[in-house]
Amino acid sequence: MNGVEPEDLRVAELERRLQQEPIKEVVIALGTDVEGDATSYYLAKRLARQDLAITRIAHGLPAGTGLEFADELTLSRALEGRRELK
Repeated sequence: MNGVEPEDLRVAELERRLQQEPIKEVVIALGTDVEGDATSYYLAKRLARQDLAITRIAHGLPAGTGLEFADELTLSRALEGRRELK
């Protein structure tokens, strides 16, 4: 959306590295805006293969803030990224 093309992301270099090294997981850490979501989806589809986990960091509420400052989207993503307490 901001004039950034797939070639600008250096994905081909990442793909070569994934073929040459025993990498088991790619963690995507991009913003939660439209561009970050679109880029994450693009990367996940392009890099997909059986022996590689592609994950994205959790989104949600910053530590130390109250729920009264969270919007609906932030709360929704926080719920999606929740983990069981043990």
